[in-house]
Amino acid sequence: MASLSHRNYRLFFFGQLVSQGGTWMQTVAQSFLVLGLTHSGTQLGLTTAARFLPVLLFGQAGGLFADRADKRRVLYVTQASAGLLAAAFAVLTGTHEMRLWTVYVLALALGFVNVFDNPARQSFISELVPPDDLPNAVTLNSVSMNIARVFGAALGGVVAAAFGLVLCFGLNAVSFGAVLASLAVMRAADLFPARRITREPGQIRQGLRYVRGTPELLIPLVMIAVIGALAWEFPVSLPLMASKVFGGGAAAYGVMASVMGVGAVAGGLVAAGRGRP
Repeated sequence: MASLSHRNYRLFFFGQLVSQGGTWMQTVAQSFLVLGLTHSGTQLGLTTAARFLPVLLFGQAGGLFADRADKRRVLYVTQASAGLLAAAFAVLTGTHEMRLWTVYVLALALGFVNVFDNPARQSFISELVPPDDLPNAVTLNSVSMNIARVFGAALGGVVAAAFGLVLCFGLNAVSFGAVLASLAVMRAADLFPARRITREPGQIRQGLRYVRGTPELLIPLVMIAVIGALAWEFPVSLPLMASKVFGGGAAAYGVMASVMGVGAVAGGLVAAGRGRP
């Protein structure tokens, strides 16, 4: 695990581990919040779609913005914004002021935060390690996200069942402090800054043409599109299965979601040990 020998990457790795665990706690809580308000699988699907719609529509623009900006500064803003949205979930749920339209608005707002956060966070990894350690760092980042799913989803289910949904949202809000702290204590001298892209017209179209002419990028993107469209339905199907098929609740869904992460962690560790991706 060569990339963990670099202090900045190590800080980012563990900060993300805590934050992503909190995100999975919120994912569990939000699903059962919507089901508690509506008892509708359709509404659960629509609120999930609201979270990902901005990324679908504006994700390329967010990636271009990350190429032009200081990624560390972008992450300060996006991570703090996501924490504030989680706090809003906690306050509105705790005061019984949460309505379905409010869930839509907050989910949509989180989606717009992710338009900028996702590309900045993932590409920032290349600035934390030297080029030779980058494949290992990228794979370990995926492993950390799935470790967070294992523990975050399970803990979220237990907390939601034992103490209520408010605490899940509140703990997620606090968890973003781990990322902000990791960014604050990084040593700028140890970073490997990427060259920023200057503003020019037609850069998104240029990127699409590059992908179209590069099979090593085009084929994985097509595969991801097919899998995402046809098989990435578990945020909707698993909560419904846990509640309506097995008669369980948030705890049952948390276990289901965490078990999915175990295989991904095992596969990721194998991939991280390979010399070639």
